[in-house]
Amino acid sequence: MKKILILILILLSCLPVLAQNWDWGDPIDPLQAKFKVLHYKLELTLLPDSQSIQGSNTITFSAEEKLDTLRLNLINYYQVEKVVMNGAEVKFSHQNDMLDVIPIDCTCDQVQVFYSGKTPIALNPPWTGGFTWTKDDLDNHWMGLSSQGEGAKIFMPALDHPSSQPTQGADLILTAPKPYFIASNGRLLEVKESEGSLTYHWSTDYPINNYNLNFTLGVFHEEKLDFQSASGKTIPMHVWVLQENRAKAKELLETLKVSTQTHEKYFGAFPFPEDKIAVVETPYLGMEHQTINAYGNNFQFIPMGKVNYDWLLHHELGHEWFGNKISVKDWADMWIHEGITAYGDWLFFWEHGGAEAYFSKVKKESRGITNSLPVVSPPNSTEERAYHSDIYTKGAMVIHSLRGILGDEVFFPMLKAFSSDDRFTYQNKVVTKDFTDFVEAFSGKDLDGFFNLYLYNTDLPKLKISKKNKDTYAIALQGIDFEIPLEIETSEGIKRLEIGKKGVEIKSASAPVVDPKGWLMLQK
Repeated sequence: MKKILILILILLSCLPVLAQNWDWGDPIDPLQAKFKVLHYKLELTLLPDSQSIQGSNTITFSAEEKLDTLRLNLINYYQVEKVVMNGAEVKFSHQNDMLDVIPIDCTCDQVQVFYSGKTPIALNPPWTGGFTWTKDDLDNHWMGLSSQGEGAKIFMPALDHPSSQPTQGADLILTAPKPYFIASNGRLLEVKESEGSLTYHWSTDYPINNYNLNFTLGVFHEEKLDFQSASGKTIPMHVWVLQENRAKAKELLETLKVSTQTHEKYFGAFPFPEDKIAVVETPYLGMEHQTINAYGNNFQFIPMGKVNYDWLLHHELGHEWFGNKISVKDWADMWIHEGITAYGDWLFFWEHGGAEAYFSKVKKESRGITNSLPVVSPPNSTEERAYHSDIYTKGAMVIHSLRGILGDEVFFPMLKAFSSDDRFTYQNKVVTKDFTDFVEAFSGKDLDGFFNLYLYNTDLPKLKISKKNKDTYAIALQGIDFEIPLEIETSEGIKRLEIGKKGVEIKSASAPVVDPKGWLMLQK
């Protein structure tokens, strides 16, 4: 009987560890509010045969007071072997996905955690994330990691809260068996070869979101070029694709180049010029990972004008500006990441397809708006609570509506100015009010009613058109207590009028068409 139990335990240990529905957000833990992370130094060996990892993470932190407990997050699937501070092992407790470290009596600002274990397997990456271990068509191992919904705790000990990021960047020192390559964040400083393995040292000095820390393993073909940025700097640009897809790599690189140029035109210079612009082919659809975006869209290029468009590549690249450079401190405001980035997708149609393609795209996407939940979630939301489809489509539509209200001569400089403002970028995280206050200050317009209606509520104003006599029509918007500019197509051309619940009367020999281009979300 004892032998059977041992055999069962051995067999169970060989099974893959399926990811749970981990989440993150909520109010920050009081113990974690007492310190800030400055830097992560992640040293890991990736073991594809056993789908496991082993190594350590060194966390450099600052605290205004002496800490009795240094609380980190790390899922219990991993075994913590030891924790070291100031060269000495310290006591710790690891339970309920929390790692509580009891600091020794010192003025230490670093802790090193040694751990190992089988990785959690992603159930539906990237939406339900984890590790995706598979093999390519040549029978080589291929691994991707996705963790936006789960946080960094599924692969390393960290202060796992959206308000926290290592403000001085991170070093990722990653080892794999030969001949595997590991693509990661930042710039590649060194490759060390030892018997049977390769170690890659990636480094970034920029602040970086926890879920943006990432690594992908495989046997890849690389294409690269030097990208001339709008800033005047030359930035390395790379694509890494599986060997069986090497024939598509140059086209992917060119598509990446065009998308970067398009984003730079509307959002400003690429935000991480000291690192790189890059994508790596992953065994799941994709995800924004600072300077190493995951790409799994199977090279579905769409001709648009004189260039190719890849919606997945373009969208994830847009997050380098909104999501990575500008980051929210509370998942409640996640629409700033997804909505403005989704609007950047629409701008590709404007830039390369023209006005007709742009307005057709807007019309198509707006049909998917559900208005089931407000775009902005309640304060201290978890990622799961804040994540829903309208943060993409309705969020983008809010930005599109702002363009209609402000006009291009104000809107486009405003968008670029916001993405370049030091108050909101890199280590300075934002909330929705930062954005709305900035737009009002930049434009000189009172837009409180507009933002409250479309960001914090689900009701839409109802358009009412009444014929008064042969050539007179009354037009009003019910359900709002402010006026908003609307284009009205009449027999004499398009008029632009401020309209609210009191309404206006217009003359037209034919029935007027209100908002013919679809600038606003209305009940018609």
